[in-house]
Amino acid sequence: MKKNRKSLESRIFWINKRLFDIITSLLLLPLLVVFSCIIFILNFFFNKGKLIFFQERMGKDCKSFITYKFRTMTPSEKMTRQYNDPIETDRITQFGKMMRKCRIDELPQIINVLKGDMSLIGPRPDYYDHALVFLNTVEGYRERHDILPGITGLSQTRLGYAEGLDATLKKTNIDNYYIKNLGYCVELRIIFFTIIIICKGLGK
Repeated sequence: MKKNRKSLESRIFWINKRLFDIITSLLLLPLLVVFSCIIFILNFFFNKGKLIFFQERMGKDCKSFITYKFRTMTPSEKMTRQYNDPIETDRITQFGKMMRKCRIDELPQIINVLKGDMSLIGPRPDYYDHALVFLNTVEGYRERHDILPGITGLSQTRLGYAEGLDATLKKTNIDNYYIKNLGYCVELRIIFFTIIIICKGLGK
């Protein structure tokens, strides 16, 4: 009886989580349209190139999907950074830095949420080629893909951007802790700290 009740509560949680994703993303759609128009115009002066950046990332069950972001770097034909290399800060434009600090560049990913590729909250998805390496080198990395990846997550609010194997292991441990302790309180904490990061411009 107790097991059935716990199973029911889990199903209700996942239904509510998906409803929250859909409703919030729909409410954010007008904001996405407004920012798209503004950034499209400003890009001509401060960030020349395409408006949207597409990248293959690893999602639930280690399957690949395409994420959408506002472009913050100078255009490049192909990803050249290796899994253990630091982020290419020299390619980030001044306008791009501003968008990253306020996490505006992540806004197009609400389309991924509506498509069912992502959730608003969950482990951040890694670049697919790098993730393939982490699957074989980082303990527990496969398990962090048991649920949908998120636009924001526990490891992102605690660690920020993770570079290299050691940081990826820390990120993985935090994400797996999140998965094992999923619940409304954890989700609310992540939302709260994400809002603080956005308001203070602490994004990277």
